[in-house]
Amino acid sequence: MRPPIWRVLAAGLVGGVLGTTSAALAAEEAKAGLTPLVAAVHVHSTASTGSLSLDALAERAERLGLDVVILTDNFALEYEYGLSPVDGVLKRTVGLPSVLRYGLARYLNEIAAVQARHPRVLLIPGVEVAPHYYWTGSLWRGDLTMHDAQKNLLVIGLADPQGYATLPAIGNPASYHYDERTALSLAPAVLFVPAVWLWRGRLSVAGRRGRPACGWTVRRTWALLLTGAALLLLVNAWPFSRPAFSAYDARLGYRPYQALIDAVNERGGLIFWSMPEARDFRTFSFGWLGKVIIQTDPHPEALMLTQGYAGFGGLYQEARTVTDPGGLWDQLIHLYASGQRTTPPALVGEIAFHGPDHAGKELDQVATVLWVSERTVAGVLDALRRGRSYAVERYRKEFGYRLDDFRVEVQGGVRTAGPGEILDPEGARDVVVRLSVSATDHGRHPLTARIVRSGQVVARMEGWTPFAYAFVDATAPAGTWLAYRVQVVGEGEILSNPVYVGPLPKEKL
Repeated sequence: MRPPIWRVLAAGLVGGVLGTTSAALAAEEAKAGLTPLVAAVHVHSTASTGSLSLDALAERAERLGLDVVILTDNFALEYEYGLSPVDGVLKRTVGLPSVLRYGLARYLNEIAAVQARHPRVLLIPGVEVAPHYYWTGSLWRGDLTMHDAQKNLLVIGLADPQGYATLPAIGNPASYHYDERTALSLAPAVLFVPAVWLWRGRLSVAGRRGRPACGWTVRRTWALLLTGAALLLLVNAWPFSRPAFSAYDARLGYRPYQALIDAVNERGGLIFWSMPEARDFRTFSFGWLGKVIIQTDPHPEALMLTQGYAGFGGLYQEARTVTDPGGLWDQLIHLYASGQRTTPPALVGEIAFHGPDHAGKELDQVATVLWVSERTVAGVLDALRRGRSYAVERYRKEFGYRLDDFRVEVQGGVRTAGPGEILDPEGARDVVVRLSVSATDHGRHPLTARIVRSGQVVARMEGWTPFAYAFVDATAPAGTWLAYRVQVVGEGEILSNPVYVGPLPKEKL
């Protein structure tokens, strides 16, 4: 469920889920030099629309056994609508708490201070950004609609305030620019010239002799009208700078979003599409002024129509189809593996946590488990970038599933790779996929596991936890790329990132 932004506009997994890592998995990962960390991704605090302070979030994460909290407080939540042609004067502006209002330096400094008080949990700063929204319809016709206010991306890993300060987004004046339209917006100032001339014009002869000076009165009336018009037009254009993409232009497509992705990449951060199949639709009545619709449609096509992002939220508490076998995610995996895309389409689990009073969520209900080379912010960001992770959701409070092992091996297990890694078989044909799943309460619980190879389900198994399976892929084609991933469903859900197998360039990962 989306955060309740509409209310303000109208008014004016994983201690329990994952538990501790099994000894077998810890030993296996230790061999590879990797450590599993459990992360809550997409978390809000009182710096924006959350109900818990940063300290309270850190304490909650410690109590639930989380290793990482990735904070993504709302970056800029400023919305306005103006009536043309003087939309700069006759406008209504509504804002919510956001990082820009809170203060970028203050936000980052407080995260650092809380981190020092709670060293057991890694706190990673980030922001949630909706770079653009636009209006259609008319207030007078009763169909005025604000689109895409909830079409969000998560920006993670920028280290200093300046990295965030000029992120291109409507509602962030620091990203606005001056252009040729700025000069045009100053053009009304020339009206002051004739206004002054009319005001200071000499009186007629009749006026000087004491008779009524109608011409003088008319001239000063026109001078006042011209001055008023100039002031109105200049105030309407204030502050003269403008966002790169207008809120009154419905034809922009994904240009504003690609601009944000490019800006984050230039600054060395990571950016993820947030919950691309979520929706938001509300209608509000304003009496004789009519109604206003606030609408964000599901937008899975965003994953195909933009490039350069690090990944997307693929597991969250709403209906999803992108991750179905052969679906959009598998198409993106194919484009990456075949060299048509430069970044792996990594999946993360999103909790979208605003507080325990929002949608009945708990901070550890959906999580991303990351295999990191070091327990640092840099280690977490590297694992996120590579997709060395899996997402997990628990359906029941008492327990959740845990992916103890998922790897692809060749040459009798001599060479192996896990999620987000590449395995070049070098001509070997004995491809084996190993899968192991347990429950955090160590009990027996039913599950169905599917192994998806390059968009096709090549194995489907039913069983009970603890579950272990070795799938020998005798039909794996030779000499081409393959991508293996795992889905587990039952009394919870697991989605792994793919293991790439084939003659892929080593620099890809």
